[in-house]
Amino acid sequence: MKVLLVSASPRRGGNTFTALNEVKKTLESDGIDTELVELGAKPVRGCIACGGCRRDPDKHRCVFDDDICNTISEKAETADAFVFGTPVYYGVPNATAMALIQRLLYSNGGAFQYKPVANVCVCRRGGADVAYQTMNMMFEMCNMPIVTSQYWNIAYGREKGEAASDTEGMQTMRTLAHNMSWMLKKIHGLATTDLPEKEPWSPMNFIR
Repeated sequence: MKVLLVSASPRRGGNTFTALNEVKKTLESDGIDTELVELGAKPVRGCIACGGCRRDPDKHRCVFDDDICNTISEKAETADAFVFGTPVYYGVPNATAMALIQRLLYSNGGAFQYKPVANVCVCRRGGADVAYQTMNMMFEMCNMPIVTSQYWNIAYGREKGEAASDTEGMQTMRTLAHNMSWMLKKIHGLATTDLPEKEPWSPMNFIR
């Protein structure tokens, strides 16, 4: 079983990566294979509703082949679950995340349906809850079981690496990973009846 994690942040190794990497490490500790792809600062086109991806039903490829979309689409064919991460810009997912996911699901939705998915949003202070809901709306239209955690999958940080100090956010990422690995094992008939073990709650408030 393999989980594909995608960071839509233009900052490689930044806070979105930090949050996703916490998920990645925990999945691996549960015996799940992973791959984490960082999109970086390279541009990703938006969908122009040309319908080109539907003209050849066997290809499932976007006509724009000059960015990473089709590469991710190919990886999705063999992945068993997904985690998409985005920084929060003006209270919503960044344009890269939206453009990529919309094109992926429209051009090759069959590679995603009925596979578990989660999204992770990282912000400096506010807006992550709306971004989180916006991401899930795309997955809910594509028959994708959404994996949840002990809280919304949100981490806080502005400067590189600050998210690692968000103790509750990092715990939320680990809980998400345990829940995803448990769901995957259930789907594949490998899990026992036991529920995932939970860490003692590690709350972190804005004012402390």
